[in-house]
Amino acid sequence: MAQNVNVRPAYQEIDGFILPRSFSSNCFRGTLTYKARDDDIFIVTFPKCGTTWVQHIVHNILHKGKSFESFQDFQRYSPFMEMTGPEAAVRMPRPGAIKTHLPFHLNPYSPKAKYIYVARNPKDTCVSFYYHTKMIPPYEFANGTFDEYFNIFINGENYFGDYFDHLLSWYEHRNDSNVLFITYEDMKIDKRGAILKIASFLGKEYEDMLLTDEKLMEKILFQTSVEYMKKYANDHMHSFLSGKSEDVEKNPYIPEGIQHINQYMKNNNIKPPEEVNFVRKAVVGDWKNHFTPEQSRILKEKFQEKTKGTDISNLWPNLHEDVKDDTII
Repeated sequence: MAQNVNVRPAYQEIDGFILPRSFSSNCFRGTLTYKARDDDIFIVTFPKCGTTWVQHIVHNILHKGKSFESFQDFQRYSPFMEMTGPEAAVRMPRPGAIKTHLPFHLNPYSPKAKYIYVARNPKDTCVSFYYHTKMIPPYEFANGTFDEYFNIFINGENYFGDYFDHLLSWYEHRNDSNVLFITYEDMKIDKRGAILKIASFLGKEYEDMLLTDEKLMEKILFQTSVEYMKKYANDHMHSFLSGKSEDVEKNPYIPEGIQHINQYMKNNNIKPPEEVNFVRKAVVGDWKNHFTPEQSRILKEKFQEKTKGTDISNLWPNLHEDVKDDTII
């Protein structure tokens, strides 16, 4: 089994839920009491499962190929509610999409609201979450190793709790009429098909729009490509972590949670990073460059234990290809 963890990112527990220490407890608790509107669209994932990618896809669909112009624009039209606080969702220009990392039972719910849930295989999720946690200065894990983070992940002691519990909570609702359950891996195989599936879920008018306007489809494909997002999404995140507000005069409202993080960094003398790779590799299978044979075996055991009685293994049939009958190959 995984070892006890002595080195961990800066975290806090709010009512038993693990969050970055830099987040506002008031914003988190406010998110849990937010009354979902019937016209709300939620993009829900466990962290590092394609959230930012889908936020860009949804925004491009809703706004006919218009991309985010800045971090402030990103947070206006697709606020990360646990971080910003619920007021940002109330102020969100519509149509827009709210981002959350909450399990189903904590996520604000309306039977008429739409929920897009993206699942990613746990091995790549673990690797991506590790690099993300190292990169963000307020998380205070810049010197953490992958071995240390693997134990945090396998024990469910990372931000936003246990990966498997999160996945299971939404998998149970995958066939609900107001839930679109998709996998990161399927999106990578057929990005055009995934965009059309998301558009159809958002409304027939959006699907028809893309089916009849190939130039618009090509524009959205380009503006949600890895190359495009590595530049613009990373630049936007760098401006946030550097404390810059490039369009604050145009929109002076700064969400409570963003103010809290900025003050936290100032109070703790946390310097912004020189470089931000919020969108890093965006590939399938990078886990093969990081997992030891023993880590693969441990994760397989955890996967089988947590998903017993479900068919979740069908989502990633080759996930345990390097572990056969408890023998590492």
